[in-house]
Amino acid sequence: MSELPICVACGMQYAEPRSDCPICEDERQYVPPAGQQWTDLNTVRASGTYTARIEEQGPGLVGVGSTPNFAIGERALLVKAESGNFLWDCAGFIDDDLVAKVRELGGITGIAISHPHYYTTMVEWAHTFDVPVYLHEGDQQWIGRPDPALKLWSGATLDVAPDLRLINLGVHFAGGTVLHWPGGENGRGAVLSGDILQVIPDRRFVGMMYSYPNLIPERPEIVRRAAEMLEPYEFEAIYGAWWDAIIRTDGHEAVQRSAKRYLAQVG
Repeated sequence: MSELPICVACGMQYAEPRSDCPICEDERQYVPPAGQQWTDLNTVRASGTYTARIEEQGPGLVGVGSTPNFAIGERALLVKAESGNFLWDCAGFIDDDLVAKVRELGGITGIAISHPHYYTTMVEWAHTFDVPVYLHEGDQQWIGRPDPALKLWSGATLDVAPDLRLINLGVHFAGGTVLHWPGGENGRGAVLSGDILQVIPDRRFVGMMYSYPNLIPERPEIVRRAAEMLEPYEFEAIYGAWWDAIIRTDGHEAVQRSAKRYLAQVG
């Protein structure tokens, strides 16, 4: 359904035309000063502006996105797990070339998305590869294009494969989720975080915000809970939402020291 409307600012694809984008009108995003604008995949592809971008991001992790960045600009990560390839988060741009490149890597067995800002064209991806998309039910209200391929889950964790676990930290959005891959970083463990745990310039720390663009802090009890939930897990690396936004070492302690610093600042 490549003619369905897509918000230019956030990349959310909706099931039918509308005048507003609830994602952008929420205080965790924004409507650009020029106002709400719309496009669709047919128009984006025909423009020739965007091309597929596939780059290794770490051991067994391949970034999937476009040049230039589309909408918010996140890149997805193809996880080469022992259980099979799995796609973490969703790149809003998708065309035949990008699909062919992902198929050359072995395709994907499923998709999971950290939070609604990256839902974008998830149904297009699900239909193209005939796979489910796992979303936490806490964010159900933000789905722009309902579809049977979308699988809502509840609770704190979900094992989408024997070696891949989703963990609902609740940071940024109620359904804000990270992916723990024990086999990542050559067996030292990795967390794929979107911007639920934001990889910031000082790689000794991560950010945890309610709204990143509008600089609204996350609630202290949510930050405390997130750190407590991740404490039992072993992981060396953290992979954020952006190209090369990676903490290569000491990821577990980066989360713990970040929460401690945050809670000290907010009292």
